[in-house]
Amino acid sequence: MASPKVQAIIFDIGRVLIPVNVARATSGLVEGISLSPEEIWSALEKDVRWKDWQEGRISPRDWHLHLSKRLGSRLNFEQFVEVWNRALDPTPIHEEAFLKKLGRRYRLGVLSNTDPLHLAHMERAYGFLALFPVHIYSCRVGACKPSPLIYKAALQACKVRAQDAVYVDDVPAYAHAAEELGMQSIVFQTPQQLQSSLREFGIDVT
Repeated sequence: MASPKVQAIIFDIGRVLIPVNVARATSGLVEGISLSPEEIWSALEKDVRWKDWQEGRISPRDWHLHLSKRLGSRLNFEQFVEVWNRALDPTPIHEEAFLKKLGRRYRLGVLSNTDPLHLAHMERAYGFLALFPVHIYSCRVGACKPSPLIYKAALQACKVRAQDAVYVDDVPAYAHAAEELGMQSIVFQTPQQLQSSLREFGIDVT
């Protein structure tokens, strides 16, 4: 039986449902830079246009032009899209059967800080996302975690009160932001740890 309190489980995507390998993307974006893939990606996340990119205020073609100038990349737009999406590993983190079981008992949603290119790629390449009726993306909402706006959008779409939802994220600060709105949260580490934490909330994972 489902817990009488928890009605919805909302998941982050990157490093929670889909592995992220930034080295696969950055190795194709730049050449001859003596920085690690993680350092290059960190620099991208600190770019003055990064938040605009994540919140849908810059188009994919403009982002391509912006990064091409900044990194000295000679990739055309189609090549850039392919390289950019390499950051998302093709093998999901969880068994689909586990997600199906949760979906039979609870409302499932995804809540992600992401851009239009990754969004389109994920919804095309990962069939398991169809198990989540609610898809909330920063580039569509116009707000990134930890802004309360994006969490509230997810709760509204799931049609639940904050106290009736559990949020799962690998970033502690984002999990804490959900808690500040009254949600329960889990900081994701491994599939086994997640299942154990869900059981602690009275959630049936069998």
